[in-house]
Amino acid sequence: MIEPSEQLARLRQRIAEVHEKVAAKYPPKAQAPRQETASNETGARWFAEEWSRGEVVRNEFGEHFQTERLFPPHKRHGSVYVSALTELPADLFSTFAEIDIPAAPAERWAFLDTETTGLMGSPGIYAFLIGVGRITREGFRIRQFFVREYLEERSVLAALASHLRDFDLLLTYNGKTYDQPLLEARYQLADQKSPFARLAHLDLLHSSRRLWKLRLKSCRLSELEEQILGVYREGDLPGELIPYVYFEYLRSHEAQRVASIFHHNAIDILTLACLTAIVPAAFQASGAEELARLGIRRGEELLGIARWLLTAGRLERAVELFRSAVGAGLPDGLLFRTLWDIALLEKKLGRKAAAVEVLRELGGCQNRYQALALEELAKHYERQEKDVALALEFTQAAIAAGGSPALARRKARLEKKLSKTQALHEDHDPDFRLRTSQRKHL
Repeated sequence: MIEPSEQLARLRQRIAEVHEKVAAKYPPKAQAPRQETASNETGARWFAEEWSRGEVVRNEFGEHFQTERLFPPHKRHGSVYVSALTELPADLFSTFAEIDIPAAPAERWAFLDTETTGLMGSPGIYAFLIGVGRITREGFRIRQFFVREYLEERSVLAALASHLRDFDLLLTYNGKTYDQPLLEARYQLADQKSPFARLAHLDLLHSSRRLWKLRLKSCRLSELEEQILGVYREGDLPGELIPYVYFEYLRSHEAQRVASIFHHNAIDILTLACLTAIVPAAFQASGAEELARLGIRRGEELLGIARWLLTAGRLERAVELFRSAVGAGLPDGLLFRTLWDIALLEKKLGRKAAAVEVLRELGGCQNRYQALALEELAKHYERQEKDVALALEFTQAAIAAGGSPALARRKARLEKKLSKTQALHEDHDPDFRLRTSQRKHL
């Protein structure tokens, strides 16, 4: 078992390595002489700006540090150019989310992410860094509000509320569960009005899971950043270390210690914005070619969209994508379930021949839907084709495949019905039994 002192030493070494990489990427400017003031006697309020273009902002609740960062249009974040964000339509989310999201120009969307002192539910937790991204003609601009010490939280909250007045829609990743409830609690404790009541809120986590959970083991933002956008961060500070680094900053008041947190937060927000250019468009795409342009080609991804369309009642488009997913390739566990969904959808849409074709495919090999498919075929041939003999054959096959106990009653009823039919025909046609036997043999 590793001693606590050794664990702490390893943790400090890991953080030091991150700091070295960040410092190499963002070399410090010449530092201005440190000024001591009456409100800065211990230096706790001093915040160096040698590594960041920022300023100390004052309002009625005090002061805090604030910085902005611009990603220009030619900047590429993996597979998405920043310039693509400015082309997103105002009604991008009109048929995308379960909630009603009014149309608003992209310049009125706020992409928000927080860095906190611990996990939700921990005592005394607060957001010490809040980043808000916005789409502008100049590119993607991120403003970050930083609490240099706890007394500055009220100033940050007031500044954030004022900034959010410029927006109509809030976009987050797991923000409905984490960021917004936490911030609302902090506004309540600070006796300030929360800015979120007037904002529509779209949490991209849920739709991202629908799209990629069948392909990826995890739908964490960092996982999507790598697997979907193709971005691999070098020297990034792991999220679980962020509270520790911030507490180290509070102890030492060395500004460069939190440079890596600012960078981590900004890239998270940029990733959120780039995923917003993909996820809603994927659910609204009109065909495979349009999906391919978005980078959506895998069978599991197509299947995720198809299932969402099914729940939304868009049956024609759903069955089309179910078939596309099968064509793109699926593991057996997903393949047979998808074929079953296709069969039921074709039946619901009144395309009986197409449904029977898929059901025969399912019934012809061993899988978890084989018995169900054979039972459906039995129903079809009895009710639609009026072929009792063939319906009985499929019922017997379903029983052999491990079907439900109710099939035994169906079998008995069909045998009785077939016996009556045969007796009736034999009374009028002595060769009927022979022809029936020959057809069955064939």
